[in-house]
Amino acid sequence: MLSRTTEYALRAAIYLAKAGDENTTAQAIASATIVPEGYMSKVLNTLARAGVVTSRRGPTGGFSLAIDPKNLTMLEVVEAVEPLPRIKSCPLDIAEHDGALCPLHAVLAELVDGVEARLISTTIADLLQEQIQPLGDIPRCDFPPSPKKPEE
Repeated sequence: MLSRTTEYALRAAIYLAKAGDENTTAQAIASATIVPEGYMSKVLNTLARAGVVTSRRGPTGGFSLAIDPKNLTMLEVVEAVEPLPRIKSCPLDIAEHDGALCPLHAVLAELVDGVEARLISTTIADLLQEQIQPLGDIPRCDFPPSPKKPEE
């Protein structure tokens, strides 16, 4: 249901949440999240245009989250790159439906509503937890550790 681009955007958001306020290059994010660098650059630029990440140029430049991971929902990341498909009327334009959804499209619309509810109720910070219920003992995906910040 979610595209590869959307998953890559979520991977980037999770990685940047782990990195904290540190700027991280597109190359480092791509390498750590196992995404082609060119593809990740496009995803990050899309997220920057949507205000999900900030981009800084220069020797200490890179990308960082623009929103606290505790306040950034999965839905915000998804909608930034590829909004969920909404079915509001019969896509087949069948006159007999009179603007209502047929049983097939009504179920598909409910499915999208359920996905949306789950995405809006889960923050990027939630995804950083060791365990997420109801997954139980299944550990989360873990990218290589974010670069260490210099000691202050």
